Amino acid sequence: MQPAISIRDLSKTYESGFQALKNVNLDIGHGEIFALLGPNGAGKTTLISIICGIVKASTGTVTADGHDIITDYRAARSKIGLVPQELTTDAFETVWATVSFSRGLFGHSANPAHIEQVLRDLSLWEKRDAKIMTLSGGMKRRVMIAKALSHEPRILFLDEPTAGVDVELRRDMWELVRRLREGGVTVILTTHYIEEAEEMADRVGVIRKGEIILVEEKRELMRKLGQKQLTLQLQNPITVVPTELAEYRLTLSEDGEEITYTYDTQSERTGITSLLQGLSERGIRFKDLQTRQSSLEDIFVSLVREQA
Repeated sequence: MQPAISIRDLSKTYESGFQALKNVNLDIGHGEIFALLGPNGAGKTTLISIICGIVKASTGTVTADGHDIITDYRAARSKIGLVPQELTTDAFETVWATVSFSRGLFGHSANPAHIEQVLRDLSLWEKRDAKIMTLSGGMKRRVMIAKALSHEPRILFLDEPTAGVDVELRRDMWELVRRLREGGVTVILTTHYIEEAEEMADRVGVIRKGEIILVEEKRELMRKLGQKQLTLQLQNPITVVPTELAEYRLTLSEDGEEITYTYDTQSERTGITSLLQGLSERGIRFKDLQTRQSSLEDIFVSLVREQA
């Protein structure tokens, strides 16, 4: 099956000479939640803007649901919904009017039942007759999402959708995205809240300085690159780690009461078993232990530092 989004050799250089994207190649499948992560200025918004027809690429091709975004732009754009970072709505219109108008822009006939369902899903139904200017920032963000969903897109871009909004909206967004995915909608998410990607994404892409440096299934990424830490609280402090245990690269706390072993998932079983046996043979006993696993944020930070 053809991907929902297919990007080939995509580059963008602005008139100033700044190269925002460099030979990006990426496929995103139907019904997938894809998280695009990267530091500020990495090229996330430029990439989304090109796919959505807002910015023109310097070189390369992009198809959306099989439609070329240049030669078949009307069909391609009709498949896409975009929630941009900026809040751009008509302050003097009502919620119902602005969402219904957005549907009409794509040539769709009126469908009050669909608009009502979208507003209910976003907890906006009670505000349907309120003017945009009277809404809170979080409610305005919900309206932006409703506008993007008004024409029933098959591909939805969420560019920092929960930036500066409350926890309740963030949770509502997560639930809505899951329901959309269940309905076959492809969701591409950029976010500074990496816990969102960790919570929702099927795959993760990392972009830095305009280049895609990694694309991986989230679970596989965390399995391969994630690390775990085992911290042992000792019954009696020690002053130095025995040289026979040097291969484990243990970290000893300043007070000598804790040692920490950092390991990956592949060496988890044999490493811990042999370490505990080695400690026991040298009369080092522990009274408590705790473990910690790397988060997606830890992996992201290490990847960007490594590329830098």
